[in-house]
Amino acid sequence: MLYTRTGDDGKSGLFGSKKRVSKSNPLYDTLGTLDELNSLLGLCRAYAISTDKTSLIQEEIRNAQEALFIIQAEVAGADEYIDKKRLESLENTIDSIEVAVGNPHAFVIPGATITSALLDYARAVARRAERSIIKVSFTRKLSKESLAYVNRLSSLLYSLARYTTNKENVKEVSPSYL
Repeated sequence: MLYTRTGDDGKSGLFGSKKRVSKSNPLYDTLGTLDELNSLLGLCRAYAISTDKTSLIQEEIRNAQEALFIIQAEVAGADEYIDKKRLESLENTIDSIEVAVGNPHAFVIPGATITSALLDYARAVARRAERSIIKVSFTRKLSKESLAYVNRLSSLLYSLARYTTNKENVKEVSPSYL
């Protein structure tokens, strides 16, 4: 059965607890935003699979999706967390992409390509997820690696967006502020 009816009263359960919590609790905002981000990354990955002959984007997005499931589990109360090795791997990927394509050292207007636009959108949602998870961390113990991972994730998505435009030889423009 795809529905349980147990949440019809506006409350839901959390991992490892029999207590029911209001769905208006900021914890559920965080879990929902992480889920939204993971779904958006699925769209980015599916689009990359349909258009990209290399696997870098697909692989890195899949890695991020796996990490988001771990972070969601941790936020929900499971004994799961991002380990230092996964965080270091993410940082190494970002560093490698920056070496390959450079850093524009300026804002860029999203939308140079469909792939970069999707990745920039995911970056914005990742930043919202980070703000949300930080709020939860004031009341719920979360690992420093998980918090750092969510912070770095927006950098990964930014670098992947720049990587795609570079690979497609599309020039990105900075805002003119006119």
